[in-house]
Amino acid sequence: MPQGQPLNVPEDGLTTRQRRNRPLLVVHTGDGKGKSTAAFGLAMRGWNQGWSIGVFQFVKSAKWRVGEQTVLERLGRLHDETGEGGPVEWHKMGSGWSWSRTQGSEADHAADAAEGWAEIKRRIAARTHDLYVLDEFTYPIVWGWVDVEDVVETFVNRPGRQHVVVTGRRAHPRLLEAADLVTEMAKVKHPMDTGQKGQRGIEW
Repeated sequence: MPQGQPLNVPEDGLTTRQRRNRPLLVVHTGDGKGKSTAAFGLAMRGWNQGWSIGVFQFVKSAKWRVGEQTVLERLGRLHDETGEGGPVEWHKMGSGWSWSRTQGSEADHAADAAEGWAEIKRRIAARTHDLYVLDEFTYPIVWGWVDVEDVVETFVNRPGRQHVVVTGRRAHPRLLEAADLVTEMAKVKHPMDTGQKGQRGIEW
């Protein structure tokens, strides 16, 4: 894409403006670091455009508050107080998702995942948000807790102009096929390779 110009322009009957403004399904996958970080950065861009942002975390511990959550929630409060930017909601999906906090069975976790996905489907049908960040949503799909065909059908047929970003390793081939933008994070080197654990300001 030299100078931001597409290499191919399809004969789809759309104007340049219509094609540019089509809503995107974005997938960040791969074994490398940065999938969620990139998605949250995109959420901040969307907030700056006045979009309604909905973040739904599926696997990370409910006790673990990542730095992006604090920033985006403060931006949401700024919007409520001043009208700047857009509204923000941040949800950790289901009590059973904290592996470090609860003893729930696999069936409990699967039920929580299904409940979380059902809520997202309701919001998509109602056009609640302009941007949905489904953080680590690839895992409940891979584990069979959420039906991939239902996910793809919901995303492909979503009404209006709603952008969706899905993060996580091992993204299902059906999800990749349906996506408009797929980025695979490939690990080349990582501090953990030399025994260094995650640190404040980098991992959270």
